[in-house]
Amino acid sequence: MLFRDQTLAAIASGEVTLAFRRWRRPTVKAGGRVRTASGVVLIGDIVVAEMSALSERDASAAGFPTLAALREMLGPDDGTPVYRIELTSIEPDERAALRGEASLSDADWHALTARFARWDKTAPGYFPSILRAIGAHPEVRAADLAAKAGVETPKFKRDVRKLGEFGLTESLKIGYRLSPRGEAVLEKLREHRL
Repeated sequence: MLFRDQTLAAIASGEVTLAFRRWRRPTVKAGGRVRTASGVVLIGDIVVAEMSALSERDASAAGFPTLAALREMLGPDDGTPVYRIELTSIEPDERAALRGEASLSDADWHALTARFARWDKTAPGYFPSILRAIGAHPEVRAADLAAKAGVETPKFKRDVRKLGEFGLTESLKIGYRLSPRGEAVLEKLREHRL
């Protein structure tokens, strides 16, 4: 679920509390979280909404100036359901703070190497190789990095997200870069020749 920067600011200020999307099935779940560049949007209830029941109040709560503008964004009724999504709040993304932590404790290092070992059972060294590739080629398209790694792009992106969960990588408009924490891990990998 994507949000514009302007909408994220309005969610943070409490002006926007709803979103409407036309989906075959929801891409988020009630009680879930959506990571964005501005933080983590917390999702409340999700229900199917009838287009005819939408109101000016709904449009305003979703950040639209008029009901007509909301309906225009949703497009013509093609039989795909419209979902009403409650946006309960936005909170800081804990990964942002983790990315800046460049000093690794022994416990952090052992936890990461154990995680790499579990992930790498079928292809030893694969996850460290992703870190090396991103470190050597920041801002390079995921498809190009995936081709060099010999894996399909969707798998590569999923695997980079796994590294991002530990604060090691940052997604950019094009490609990725290592965070300070990722740089520290890469240096440790070099020291240990992993």
